[in-house]
Amino acid sequence: MEKHKLAVTQRGQISVPRPNIGELLREKGTLISAEDVHRIRGMQRTEGLRFGDAAIELGLATEDQVRHILAQQFDYPCLPAGSAAVDRAVIAATRPHDAEVEGLRTLRSQMILRWYAQYKHLAVTSPAPGQGTSRLAANLAVVFSQLGTRTLLIDADMRNPRQHELFQLLNGRGLSDMLAGRASAGVIQNIRHLANLYVLPAGTEPPNPLELLSRPVLSQLLDDIRDEFDVVIIDTPPALECADAQTVSARTGGALIVARRHHARVADIEAVKQQLAVAGAQAVGAVLTDF
Repeated sequence: MEKHKLAVTQRGQISVPRPNIGELLREKGTLISAEDVHRIRGMQRTEGLRFGDAAIELGLATEDQVRHILAQQFDYPCLPAGSAAVDRAVIAATRPHDAEVEGLRTLRSQMILRWYAQYKHLAVTSPAPGQGTSRLAANLAVVFSQLGTRTLLIDADMRNPRQHELFQLLNGRGLSDMLAGRASAGVIQNIRHLANLYVLPAGTEPPNPLELLSRPVLSQLLDDIRDEFDVVIIDTPPALECADAQTVSARTGGALIVARRHHARVADIEAVKQQLAVAGAQAVGAVLTDF
């Protein structure tokens, strides 16, 4: 594709014209031919349709393909529907138009107003296993990164790590290795196609996760990355099963509580809030999940 010339707006700002949807569709594995483009434009003229809608109507592109191209045009990083680059549970990366993802964006807005306007680090925990904590942390990190915010997702659940599986990463070295002095910040991995998202896997399974998280080096790590990232989300184990979440929350100052609808008890959520208060941390909010 030939390079596009720079254009200067009336205000003197430089803008770069975006490739049109036809060019992008042809680039994506030559989904359509030049002859197909001619047919699509013909339907555009006769039916008054947009290019993407005409391509769908002619059976030359799927709705998911057109949506993915539109996301590119509007600088919205995401992956094609069904992409194997991430686990299916990371819906914010592959299905940005889902109602559930819109709910995640609403949560993001609330977190910006209630927490990230002042702080950078936030723990995510739950009363018990199976509440969807890791899934929510992963998707929340994705929607923050799609905002153009440099986002770091840390898997501090060294007892049952999930983030490396959700993002199809190697878990050879990670947080545990950094806390033990066996690795540097080089183990933080950037997620391909989601330019502003970085993940620090849990790393080598240690015999002493609570002791590692209790070391001053965790506070030092969070201080060191303060200038590198705008948002840091830390996935932690269930708060009522071990003291890991309480220990991490003492460093972050706050935690988001995740509870599965019709499974978590109100008394358990209150117990987590009390644990956070003892640690000197704030319960920033509680999120009910359906998974």
